[in-house]
Amino acid sequence: MRLKRKSVFAASTGALVVTLAGLAGTGALGTTGDPTAAAQLATVKIYPDIRHVGDVEKAPPTTADCEAAFHVACYQPGQIQQAYGLPPLYRQRVTGKGTTIVIVDSFGSPTIKSDLRTFDQTFRLPAPPSLKVIQPAGRVPAFNPSSADMIGWAGETTLDVEYAHTIAPGASILLVETPVSETEGVTGFPQIVEAENYVVNHHLGDVITQSFGATEATFPKKKDVDVLRQAYVNAYRHKVTVLASAGDTGATDVESDGATFYEHPAADWPASDPLVTGLGGTQLNLDAAGNHRTPDTVWNDTYNAATQQFIYGDNGPNPLATGGGKSELFRRPSYQNDVSPQVAADRGIPDVSMSAACNGAVDVYQSIPGTMPGWYPTCGTSEASPEFAGIVALADQVAGHSLGLVNPELYQLAQRREPGIVPVTAGNNTVSFTQDNKLFTVRGFSARKGYSTVAGVGTVNARFFVPELAHAAR
Repeated sequence: MRLKRKSVFAASTGALVVTLAGLAGTGALGTTGDPTAAAQLATVKIYPDIRHVGDVEKAPPTTADCEAAFHVACYQPGQIQQAYGLPPLYRQRVTGKGTTIVIVDSFGSPTIKSDLRTFDQTFRLPAPPSLKVIQPAGRVPAFNPSSADMIGWAGETTLDVEYAHTIAPGASILLVETPVSETEGVTGFPQIVEAENYVVNHHLGDVITQSFGATEATFPKKKDVDVLRQAYVNAYRHKVTVLASAGDTGATDVESDGATFYEHPAADWPASDPLVTGLGGTQLNLDAAGNHRTPDTVWNDTYNAATQQFIYGDNGPNPLATGGGKSELFRRPSYQNDVSPQVAADRGIPDVSMSAACNGAVDVYQSIPGTMPGWYPTCGTSEASPEFAGIVALADQVAGHSLGLVNPELYQLAQRREPGIVPVTAGNNTVSFTQDNKLFTVRGFSARKGYSTVAGVGTVNARFFVPELAHAAR
């Protein structure tokens, strides 16, 4: 297949403004207050961590196709499954059967069921036992194909559903759509909290994946986060696992205007929340069968001119790397005590990493109104979070119950050097960018043996990791 060599779709969405308002909060593990009593909170940016590489294609491009046309790699579901050691589990009928993965996105996608059907038929994946869509925080408005906001969230939804399903093909999927992002000043994140609390309170799922984040520094006060994290406290108490992506701008992040980058390290919430598992991004180097040609490294495409051309339309540098670093809002949780030399007194993120690189994107099928139907190589830590949700679902099946917060077990397994934890020891998330006609470089964090604030404990070999995690969490 010959691919069209054109410039890239930019980020599937720009930064999405969300005004935070009107929810009562929690302390670290406090009780939830009266939602009607909360004061007006800060205005911050919430944005999906997703990028589209190249133009739409009529058939899913192979790795060779992408490398020849774009000078970047792209991968199909079978390669991702092989890369993470999943086929031996599937042969043992460990597919996520009996579990439910919850995917939370603003607006959702009006074509997600048919798009997943096309994706499954193309790659000979079984349909999930169930794909249900609910709107517990209010009815989602009719899809507007001229709204970049809605199109962007629909693209995020598609990636989330297709690659959670790729990892755990036997798990049911519950897509939780919320009725607002930031459109004309209305609020969006409180509805996400409301929807997640509904899922937890009604025992509708085992693991929640969130592929979005807000820069911590855009919260004027920690209490602004405290009043929003009640869903994570609730999930912790009900033993529901919560995941979030660490971001796609490397060591920096965007300011409250959604366009200006901080000139110093910054981290994303909710990935930084101690009750959430933060997912960083790696770059895979796979052959056509999905076997590793080289070990996984930290994802950083900031200085890759070919990738920059297909994401930004120029040679860069522009920030395009995994998030990671130290939280400004949360102190070091007890499960990170053994990695205190790396995190000091702060919460370090991410906790673990999965595939996210744009030079190593995954094929996604979408037919969203307002876009050309077809196959889009897609990347970002938005990929990593649903993939790890699939891994957790497999472990839930083996354990026979939901595992809840898995971070303590992650660090215990890494400390014991169990074979399911695969070290990521190369790469960093230093990024550069031009701003106000000046070139800035934000020095990030480097991978190392053991834990690092760029790759977490590393990545996983699911063949070993799934039973290890299931056993450790019992």
